[in-house]
Amino acid sequence: MEINQKPLLPSNSRPIAIIGAGGIVVEAHLPAYTLAGWQVMGIFDLDESKAEAALSKFPIVSKKFADLGELIKTASDQQAVFDLAVPADQIVSILQELPDGSAVLIQKPMGETLAGAAEIHEICQRKKLIAAMNFQLKFAPYMLAAKDMVNKGLLGDIYDLELKVCVYTPWDLWGFLKEKPRMEVLYHSVHYLDLIRSFLGNPSAVHASLSRHPKMKDLADTRSSIILDYDEFTQARILTNHGHEFGVKNQESYFKIEGTKGAIKITIGLSLDYPKGQPAKMEYCLLDDQEGWKEFPLSGGWFPHAFIGTMAALQVKLENPGAHLRNSTSDAFQTMKLVEVVYQASQSSGTSFEKIS
Repeated sequence: MEINQKPLLPSNSRPIAIIGAGGIVVEAHLPAYTLAGWQVMGIFDLDESKAEAALSKFPIVSKKFADLGELIKTASDQQAVFDLAVPADQIVSILQELPDGSAVLIQKPMGETLAGAAEIHEICQRKKLIAAMNFQLKFAPYMLAAKDMVNKGLLGDIYDLELKVCVYTPWDLWGFLKEKPRMEVLYHSVHYLDLIRSFLGNPSAVHASLSRHPKMKDLADTRSSIILDYDEFTQARILTNHGHEFGVKNQESYFKIEGTKGAIKITIGLSLDYPKGQPAKMEYCLLDDQEGWKEFPLSGGWFPHAFIGTMAALQVKLENPGAHLRNSTSDAFQTMKLVEVVYQASQSSGTSFEKIS
């Protein structure tokens, strides 16, 4: 069975200009671009020592820039693709500085509110930017393989998606999350919402309950129960608990797809025993195959391999303007709308038990 788990790559890649040199760049962006054999013409960070460290560690980085304006001008002259990896509250001001018509990949989230997402989307439209968001989970090798199996009809009609995370996430690694009014869904489960949309589109209705953790009182939502209804047969669920501090034995992190002809279960190993992680695993079962569940051999995981896919999709779009950009800012704006619906649904408080006589 021929199943694709690799993204379509550009024939001739453009150089990349990275704005921001934080942990996600060092742990995912630069390792991914190294695997792909792409050149980074320059990198800038407000903390010059971070840009210097990235330059020293990754040979694909040609130069560290001390001035953002200089990087933007040099990158524009070289027709480079901008890789914007900065906090959400800095995205708008930097987009304003990019020349009209630039190509840019923007690190998630797309702002911290729906209004922020709308502003980013409006700027990209007005400046005619070829813009994409770095919602990368759907580009992980196992997700590309699952999508290919679905597209080939191997699973029949899809009627159930389930994503469950029961792990211990050390949120203190990201100190900026403290005191944020929105946390887990905006910064983590947004990936899952975007992933489900890539399979089923926008839901017809949303039910949600978001909870805090008694041992993480300086954080907003750290647990989520989200139900996405589509029709009388089709539903998706997201269940997350980031406070399971009882060892790795009973931690869970999986994505399951069920269809009328078969099913897929993917272990998302990155989330298990984080940040150490465990290997990813993909299994599938087709009803017309008497052998039952089989394991599909994978050639990578979420970090860093999925980060190849987001940049590749943008560069392919530059080569072929007619190509579909799966992670366009227009599509990402729909995901941010879904994030807003989830938060609003959670505020509805549900039906009171006391109302039933």
